[in-house]
Amino acid sequence: MSDQPRLDDFVKAYDVRGLVPAQLNPEVARALGTAYARVVVRAEGGSGLVVGHDMRESSPSLSYAFAEGAAAEGVDVTLIGLCSTDGLYYASGALDLAGAMFTASHNPARYNGIKLCRPGARPVSMDSGLAQVRDLAQSLLDQGGADSIHAPGNLTQRDVLGDYAAFLRGLVDLSATRPVAVVVDAGNGMAGHTAPAVFDPLPLQVSPLYFELDGTFPNHEANPLEPENLRDLQAAVRERGADLGLAFDGDADRCFVVDERGEPVSPSAITALIATREIARARAAGERDVAVVHSLISSLAVPEIIAERGGRPVRTRVGHSYIKAEMASADAVFGGEHSAHYYFRDFWFADSGMLAALHVLAALGESGGTLSELMAGYERYVASGEINSTVADVPAAVDRVRAWARSQGELVVDELDGLTLTHPTTPTWWLNLRSSNTEPLLRLNVEADNAETLAQVRDAALGAVRAS
Repeated sequence: MSDQPRLDDFVKAYDVRGLVPAQLNPEVARALGTAYARVVVRAEGGSGLVVGHDMRESSPSLSYAFAEGAAAEGVDVTLIGLCSTDGLYYASGALDLAGAMFTASHNPARYNGIKLCRPGARPVSMDSGLAQVRDLAQSLLDQGGADSIHAPGNLTQRDVLGDYAAFLRGLVDLSATRPVAVVVDAGNGMAGHTAPAVFDPLPLQVSPLYFELDGTFPNHEANPLEPENLRDLQAAVRERGADLGLAFDGDADRCFVVDERGEPVSPSAITALIATREIARARAAGERDVAVVHSLISSLAVPEIIAERGGRPVRTRVGHSYIKAEMASADAVFGGEHSAHYYFRDFWFADSGMLAALHVLAALGESGGTLSELMAGYERYVASGEINSTVADVPAAVDRVRAWARSQGELVVDELDGLTLTHPTTPTWWLNLRSSNTEPLLRLNVEADNAETLAQVRDAALGAVRAS
């Protein structure tokens, strides 16, 4: 029996995410680099690979080992060093190379991981190559490595930060907007590296929080999805009289927004705002069928507003590989998730927290009021947020919710991603119940047109889920 780590323990549905060094170490990274070069890059006729990394202590050595493994397969590797995940996507798109980004995103310091893509930032997931990469890497580890029949590829270094920043600024025009005062919380993550490059030439008054790169996250975890991690930003916005605040996660591919009062703005509302801007731009350019993708746990306001603005809403499963695939299929101009991932056709259908931030800054700068006033028209419903429950028997818990639903009158039922129940008449509400891919968890989201209905549906559904 091999004493090597078992890769199926930490190669996830969309990426690699494991403990350092017990699971992810240079030897494992090198095997994964070799496997990725063989299974994806060379097998698909690729011309090379671009590799970047975040600020975690283990990231430079892991990324270099991965690059060495790929080069051993005869693949030329471009090392771009410190970057955000959307910076890696930019390099993959602009250079037309497959990519590997070493980051564990918002996970604690003891983790690291790899996000992989094909040329043009096209996604790689378990059903589109990642399983084969995992299995080959495991075989290489168990066998102590393998000799390559190829001449070694070249390892070269390249700085793309300036080009990345200029590219984003070219997609959103802030030149004519009023000056905006913004507090930016980088959470000691990669936005501390990218935000100055993007924002410094713009008409912004930027107050930085935690821009020092530090993969131990000494101030708070770089996970703005958790309310406690927004508290410093909220306080700073109020104390400094800023127009808004932006919070990025560790690899800066997600952006969360708080308004001038320090109140969080729903990512669904941000999705609707950016969708409105992108639809208007596409229609002004002569497009008649302007698709916008949204995940099924986005607010009902999102497809409503997309349709009202002349767009075509496209509903899809939660998860970046599904969003990106649906966007490419529909040639969608934009896509959004309630997790604050925002995807852009002009960015190779990939997600960029920084590009989303530029849209919010531009919209506010073009308006004559506050951010709370601007966003009021995009917030139409009340939502529970995602509520997780640990359950021993997931199918039985879902069946209990189905049984409760039968007493609720005529509901629209679909199972695109978990169980979605919709009450389409007054009072309007919906709920979605989805299983975690990796844990014995059920994730519940509820939205309604009033707080009383929300509480009733949420409590009844949770009671059914958690019944012993």
